[in-house]
Amino acid sequence: MVALPWSKRVFNRDAYLAREGEPTSVCTVLLNGLAFRQKLVSDGRRQIISFHIAGEFLDVQNCLLDVADHNVQALNRASVAAVHKSALIDLMSARVNIRRAIWLDSLIDSSVLREWVVNLGRRDARGRIAHLLCELADRLRAAGVADGETYDFPLTQEQIADATGLTAVHTNRTLQSLRKDGLISLSSSRLAILDWDALVEIGDFNERYLHHGV
Repeated sequence: MVALPWSKRVFNRDAYLAREGEPTSVCTVLLNGLAFRQKLVSDGRRQIISFHIAGEFLDVQNCLLDVADHNVQALNRASVAAVHKSALIDLMSARVNIRRAIWLDSLIDSSVLREWVVNLGRRDARGRIAHLLCELADRLRAAGVADGETYDFPLTQEQIADATGLTAVHTNRTLQSLRKDGLISLSSSRLAILDWDALVEIGDFNERYLHHGV
């Protein structure tokens, strides 16, 4: 077993773990909490480009890239393990299984990004939000942190809007329609999926792109 030098860092909700344009020196693994990646456009509007749960790399691309090309923020109180990228590169050079695992992580990350492009470009509002809810529920369930069909869900309506390319008003109306149809219950940072099959159909959701079995 190769021991990596690492440090634990704790971040409050909305704190920046990485900022676009800053030099990269470490790679981080999320230990607790949730986080998201985002980009800002010139007028200040935000596009959330991914969500991350405990156990996932937040910025493995920093191994080879010198400057961060997007922002990473804590969705709730979160802790990370930060490893200097030179140490991780050395480990990848010495251990082929580690190198393969990190390569696989990057490939799955790209697969999720492709699905998000489809979600933003080709689904209507109900489909986009239903797909996002299905993805997050599926990933939390796979990670073993779900309570039946109920999930910790600290996302605000604004964050859901920023992840699906919708306005806050449109997002609110769409969530209300999903509630009215008896598909979900969402309150007090808890999401309950009441009709999984119907939500999957509306979101055109297929878990294949998450590659759980790899």
